[in-house]
Amino acid sequence: MSDKKKLGHNSKKDFLKNPVEHIDITSFDSRKIISSMKKMSFVSRETGKAAEIYNEMLRDKDCTIFLTLAGSTSAAGCMNIYRDMVKYNMVDAIIATGASIIDMDFFEALGFKHYQGTQFQDDNELRKNYIDRIYDTYIDEDELQFCDKKICEIADNLTPKSFTSREFIHEIGKYLKDNAKKKNSLIETAYDNNVPIFCPAFTDSSAGFGLVMHQEKNPKAHITIDAIREFRELTEIKIQSKGSGLFMIGGGVPKNFIQDTVICAELLGKEVEMHKYAIQITVADSRDGACSSSTLKEASSWGKVDTMKEQMVFAEATSVLPLIASDAYHNGEWKKRERKNFSKLFE
Repeated sequence: MSDKKKLGHNSKKDFLKNPVEHIDITSFDSRKIISSMKKMSFVSRETGKAAEIYNEMLRDKDCTIFLTLAGSTSAAGCMNIYRDMVKYNMVDAIIATGASIIDMDFFEALGFKHYQGTQFQDDNELRKNYIDRIYDTYIDEDELQFCDKKICEIADNLTPKSFTSREFIHEIGKYLKDNAKKKNSLIETAYDNNVPIFCPAFTDSSAGFGLVMHQEKNPKAHITIDAIREFRELTEIKIQSKGSGLFMIGGGVPKNFIQDTVICAELLGKEVEMHKYAIQITVADSRDGACSSSTLKEASSWGKVDTMKEQMVFAEATSVLPLIASDAYHNGEWKKRERKNFSKLFE
């Protein structure tokens, strides 16, 4: 029996033919929608309140805005939103999963794409075609492994020493300036605008595979990732900030990592305020004691988040994030902000 028969009628090119198109928040004005949603109930009112808090963050000249990313929204069409938040000075530092930054953003900067698929596809057939699935989105595993190997190549050309994930991603930004197939990725835009990107669980991504290959090739002289120094760097940004706000997509490690900077600063004998503003967009449940690292009100009991200006939005992020971000872009509060240039803190 031929391979074609074994796999059914679909071939790899049949699956990978409709690329995900990333939404452009500058191309539409959601302000009237957000204004109307504020007068509604349920998730609509939560979304309207979140947009209101985000605009207040942007108006507050003393507020450092931290964007945290967990989940697969970058692969699902939100990649350009995060890039534009950096480009238009709507965020000052990013804390993300390694997958959001490497498997999705760096992956596309290398010239690859994510593809529209279906959650009902036979996954055994996908596996035989070497296609990975994120719900209804497909990725070519061969291309993802090329991404792993490119990380190894970048590491091979660096001085053997310890790097924070921020430092290594900065080096990736430098690489992309000359080598990107797709320009203006999130990494490259952050590099250009001195916005640091931290990935506290960096090895849980293509970066991890690439760095394992790098260390295997260079057993006596290789780079390592120093997660402790990284925590200290992020805490220093919090210490240097007069105030701070959190815009959190999903939860998990990135959310907990940035919240913990308040406690870390306190243990270092520094007086810092709790994060003054906080928004979290999530579908996680709080009844298991988690909600992807606690509800925002719960975080207040730990001394991490002020409850005066916080909003949980219980929604799938691709459905409400474009509205909140477009509203903020068209309100234009970002035009009055001075860039924080936090990457320069570590030069």
